[in-house]
Amino acid sequence: MKAICAISILLGLLSCGHGGDAKSKPPVQWTPEKSTNLNRELAEEEELQIRLYLAHHTELSMTQTGTGLRYFIYENGNGPKAEIGKIAQVSLVVKLMNGKMCYETKKKGVDEFEIDRSSIETGIQEAIKLMEVGDKAKLIIPLHLAHGISGDQDKIPPLSTLLVDVKFLGLK
Repeated sequence: MKAICAISILLGLLSCGHGGDAKSKPPVQWTPEKSTNLNRELAEEEELQIRLYLAHHTELSMTQTGTGLRYFIYENGNGPKAEIGKIAQVSLVVKLMNGKMCYETKKKGVDEFEIDRSSIETGIQEAIKLMEVGDKAKLIIPLHLAHGISGDQDKIPPLSTLLVDVKFLGLK
């Protein structure tokens, strides 16, 4: 929450005009150090939120990757493993940490994307490469592997950690 307040205050300061007032203060200088500190605060706050979520959802036996993606394959398939450059056929349900629905696969129950060569969330790209056709998994995708500080400008707000239920239906 501190990070969100910090961003709001910073944006407010940067958007205020100085109206030519000779006595006005110089604009705030943004530095790489400030960016690093803000990113650290955001990551720490997000990690706390994820840990609290998992403490309340003990049925999720999540594995964490080096990037921070958490995944739990709750049903194993027996198909081939995903391969870079192939087309993954999936069914997705994407929610926010508070349970609010963002997106759900509708079109014939299948979404398709080229593995490692499409604009789908990096966290989904990473997860699908850990899966086999037929697997069903629950994912917690941190904001840096999802839509970052800006959200998707539609249904996913800025600074959102995503909960994704993915079914790996096929590979072309």
